[in-house]
This record gives sequence, structure tokens and C-alpha cells, in this order.
Amino acid sequence: MNMKLVISEKPSVAKSIADVIGATNRKDGYFEGNGFIVSWCVGHLIEPAFPQEYNAIYEKWEYDSLPIIPDKWKYHIKEETKEQYEVLRNLMHSDDIDSVVCATDAGREGELIFRLVYNQAGCNKPMERLWISSMEDEAIRFGMQNLKQGNEYDNLYKAALARQEADWLVGINVTRLFTVLYGGKTLKVGRVQTPTLAMIVDREQEIINFKKKQYFITHIIVNGIDAISERIEVKADADNLSDICEKSKAVVKTVVTENKKLSPPKLYDLTSLQRDANKIFGFTAKQTLDYTQSLYEKKLVTYPRTDSMYLTDDMEDSFNNVIGSILDTIPFVPDIVFNPNTKAVMNSKKVSDHHAIIPTIEIKNYNLVNLSDEEKKILFLDAARVLSATSKEQTYSLDKIVFECAGNDFMAKGKNILDEGWKLFENAMKNYFKASEKEPNDDVITEQVIPELSEGETIDKVEAKITEHFTKPPQRYTEATLLSAMEKAGADEMVNDVERKGLGTPATRADVIEKLVKDGFIIRDKKVLIPTDSGQNLITILPDKIKSAKLTSEWENKLSLIAKGEAFYEEFMTDIKNMVEELVGTYHSVSDEDKKMFTDVEVLGRCPNCGAYVVKGKYGAYCKDKCGMMFGKLMGITPTDAQIKAILAGKRVLIKKIKKKNGEGTYDAYLTPEQIVDCNYTKKDGTEVCGKQFKFKIEFVQKKK
Repeated sequence: MNMKLVISEKPSVAKSIADVIGATNRKDGYFEGNGFIVSWCVGHLIEPAFPQEYNAIYEKWEYDSLPIIPDKWKYHIKEETKEQYEVLRNLMHSDDIDSVVCATDAGREGELIFRLVYNQAGCNKPMERLWISSMEDEAIRFGMQNLKQGNEYDNLYKAALARQEADWLVGINVTRLFTVLYGGKTLKVGRVQTPTLAMIVDREQEIINFKKKQYFITHIIVNGIDAISERIEVKADADNLSDICEKSKAVVKTVVTENKKLSPPKLYDLTSLQRDANKIFGFTAKQTLDYTQSLYEKKLVTYPRTDSMYLTDDMEDSFNNVIGSILDTIPFVPDIVFNPNTKAVMNSKKVSDHHAIIPTIEIKNYNLVNLSDEEKKILFLDAARVLSATSKEQTYSLDKIVFECAGNDFMAKGKNILDEGWKLFENAMKNYFKASEKEPNDDVITEQVIPELSEGETIDKVEAKITEHFTKPPQRYTEATLLSAMEKAGADEMVNDVERKGLGTPATRADVIEKLVKDGFIIRDKKVLIPTDSGQNLITILPDKIKSAKLTSEWENKLSLIAKGEAFYEEFMTDIKNMVEELVGTYHSVSDEDKKMFTDVEVLGRCPNCGAYVVKGKYGAYCKDKCGMMFGKLMGITPTDAQIKAILAGKRVLIKKIKKKNGEGTYDAYLTPEQIVDCNYTKKDGTEVCGKQFKFKIEFVQKKK
């Protein structure tokens, strides 16, 4: 019996493929019918062996056992997926099967998942490849009718293998090296995650070292227009200018009106979709990938793990149908005549393995009410981008007017939208979800409506005021800005025509951020990412080679070239092995004092006085920066960790059995922090201690009679 075995990455994908090709009989671990058997992996069924599987001496983490560099790589089957692996192995060796079709996700990691199973099972049957960018029935049908030869993707497999082995070598050896040297707390180091952490730590250091400077702006208000001076360092000078201006006339010095155009954006690749979903909806990069993957498996969007922002030239007709489906289906779309410029997003030369992420025509056949709110937001965001990318430019006029008053120039800006253009769709989507994109804005000049004025015109009545400002430190990374930074990391130091720049790939960046959070090196504080003490200390001790964005970016580019057959797996792995050996040979020991850098402390919150962490110490809570803020007693009672956490969060806490001042009895009271005040006390040895403490609003608890 001649049959093809089709292996997908997930059961849900296997079901979609099976339905299209007629394999409708459900069996234990696979579908069968119409000359096909369709089965599935469950993510990575096979993974690299642990060090101790090579040699028992690696069970213990010791410096003398490093570096660990296998002569021949070993693999093992994950415990939780053994059952499904056995299903696949038995099917591969079945006499009924003539050939095997790799139908895992059409990308580097999908190729690796399949090949590891194929090799582990010892399969030598002919291999074919299903390569599709959409889970729509027609795309699956076309792909199955036009299967590729499996060996066409051998270089992609080599790139995937090089990525996996490099991550293992760096992760195992460098993690063990620095963990052993610094006293035992596991210090996880990664080829991509460590340079990413370094960027977050470097930004935090810039913020810490930043010295804010005060400055002042003098405003004049003429004919309802708010015009501002240049920065003034001394308040008295700003006040003086304000006083003089109120007694003077203002003359219109120049009026310049420029017509401007804002071009439509490109279609979404995964990184740009993750950035916008973070800015507009607050989704993490991982959440956005998960929601988009779910939509892909529901056949509502195309393949998500792409770094392309264009479509291939042969997609124009099908893309017009997609736009029609969006206009008919998506509820926020304005009721206007829309003539899409599809040529703007067609460019086969700029499409790599997969084209941009777009909705599919299946959206018109799907009841969108059945989507989760999060999936709906991603789908509508993507739909809005399709309409925006094929729309016309936004046009507006920009007015710049300069007044002269009391011998000084004052500038005002005005903006007038002439044609909303592509912004109409983006704004309609945001209004539908009542979402807004809040970007930091340091510009004191505000855009306003500028009435018509002529150069040389004099205004007699002038009002004036001053405003106080401070220079601002760099912004902490959000996931949106970190994804951009990862995408561009090392790019300035690389030639322009490299295959791929940046840290990681669109498919892996979300996981990198999640690992840093899970390993305790960064924390999420609302939308921003902040390095922990362990994260900052880790970057302090690691060599530049490991935390270099440029080097990691060069590696990622090399992996891309391996996938294209333009670089060699062997050379790449030799470079990685040499680096690991060099690191182990360079770092031998550290001082006992340095070993204390990674002693675990429990963070209770942020110091209200200086912003540093408040941590749990041997003798109670204290500020890490030792700014003088005291947490030892609340109304004479030593607080619990939970009470300190609540107080630091500005919450009301109940303190029981507070001693009365006359010493006769106790009472209970609610304490709510109101402000910070100076305090001092005398220690037992007679020394005076000055510091700061909370002043509380006290609410007495009425005891029941």
C-alpha cells in the first residue's frame, strides 16, 4: 500500500491539512485516508542531550570539567513527548509508507523539529517539503500539489543545527563557568539574551548617571497664539523677560507655511506587529506572537514568523480579494470609497522565506464573535495596517511663526490636516478599541491652530508667563522599543548589504525577553523593562565578547548565509568553539567579595525617597542605595514584609497592639503613608542618626463593645 506520511508541528495544523487532503479517519496519534497519513510533533520532540549524558563527571558543576564540547552530538527524546515520538517512529518504518512530507512550520526552527525526529528515528525514506505561508484550504491544497524536494532545504537545516549547537555550547559552558566562579547562584548566559540584557542594563546606567538640569521658557500669548523663547538657564532672567514683554509690543517677524506629506507605512512583519501591539494595547512580544499564531491556525492570518514587509508580485489578485474581505467584514472600517494602491506593497525581491503578515479571505466566513478580545485586537490591527499601507499619503500644512518682542524671538508651530489619508484607518481602529499610543514628548513647542497673520504685523496686547522644565534622561525600554533596538543592534558597525542584522530573529525575540524575566534578570514595571541587581551585576562581570551586540548580530547574519548556502556550518561552529575555549582559559577565579554580588535578596518595593529597591535584610528592610530612608518601626511595631510591601505601594495597612503613650494598654490603627519627613534618633552608644521616614494618616479602629 503506497502512502505518504505528512508530519506537521502541532495537532491542530495536522487536522487542517488532513481535512483538505481527505485523511479524515482519526486514529491513535494520526489521521488516515485518501492515500495519506497525517501525524504531528508536539513542538520539539527531540532535544540535545544534557552534559551528564556524555559523561557522568559533568553531573557536578566544576571549573576543571570545562569546556564541555561534544565530539559527536547526542540527543534524547523529551519525557513528555515520548508517546508521540513512538507513533512517528513506527509510522516512518511502516511498510505502507513510501515517502515522508515535512509539514512543520515553514522556517528554520520548523525544519529543525522535523529533521531531528527523522534522524533520531533512523528514517531513510524519500523526504518532501510542504512550504506554505497560509493555513487556508487553497494554500494547503496548492502546496500539497507542488511539494518540494526535501534536500532543497538542507542548508536551512544546517543553519538551524548551527543555531541550536551554538546556543548549547555558549549556554552550557559560559553559564557553568560564571556560576562556579561566583559562588553557586545559577547565572544563565545566552548567545542572544545576554547582549539583550546588556542593552537594558546600559540604558539603566545612562538613566542613573543622568544629571538633570533645570531651565525655563518664557511664553508670550498674542492673538491666542502661544509662542516660546529659547531655553533660559536662570529663573530671574526668564522672569525679567516676561515682565518686559508684557509692557512691549510683538511684531510678526516671519510666517512660513509648508505642505507636508506622511507616507503610508509598510505591511507588518512580526517585529513591527509586536511593537505596535505593545504600544497600543500593552501586549508583550510573547503574547502578540501567541495570539497571531492562534489566528494563523484558525486560517485568519498568514504565517506570523516573518521578517518581510512586502508581498510577492504574483499575489496582487489574491491580495485585492483580501482587501475586499476586510472592507466587508471588519467593523471599524469607515464608509468611504477606497481605491487601494496594491502596487505599493508588492516586491518579490524584498520577500525572504515568507511574505508580510496579512489577514486571509477566510475572515469573511468566520464568526469574529468567537475570537477572544486579544485575538480580535491583533486581527483588527493587522487589517488596519493592510488598509493603511495601500492608502494614500496623509497631507498637512505646517505653520511656523516667529514673533519679535523686547528684542527676543519667540516661536509657535501650527498644524492643519489637509487630508487624513492612511491615518483614517489607523485612527478608526484605535477609536474602535478606545486605544491610544502614548509616546514621550519632550518638545515644549505645542502644535496649535495658527490664525492668519502677516509679516511685519504688530500686536499691541501681549501676555507673558514662564514655565519651569528639566532635561530628561533617556527613556527606559518598553518591549516595543527593545524589539526595535534588538532589530537594529550592531547594524551601525556592519556593512549595509548583510543578509540579516540584529539580535535573534523575529520568531525568537519574544522568547528571549521572557527568559530574562523568568531568570530574574529583568522585571516588568507596567510597560517598562528594568534590570534587577542580578541583571546589572551579571553584565558587570561578563566579558565584552559575550555581551557584544555586534558579535551576536554577525553570528545571526552568518546563520542566514548558511541557510542560503553562502557560508559554512563548519566554519561557524569552529568560531563558537574557539570562543568558548578562550573564555574558559581566561577566567579562573574571583575574590570572595565578588562572590557576594549574587546573594539572593527579596525585593519588597521601591524606596519612596530615592527610587532604589527596598530589600529584605538580616535586620529588617532597607534601601539598597542607603539614602537614609528608615523602615524599622511603624508606630513602635516591627512591620512584616507584607506590611512594608503594602506601605511602599501607598496602601493602607492595619497595625495592631500599638502601645499608648501613657503606657496603659494598646490600640489598633490603620496607617496610610502621606509624605516623607526628616527624622533623627540617638543610638545606644550615643551617636545621632539622621534620616527620613513616612508620616502617616492614622485612623483608629473602634473596638467592639
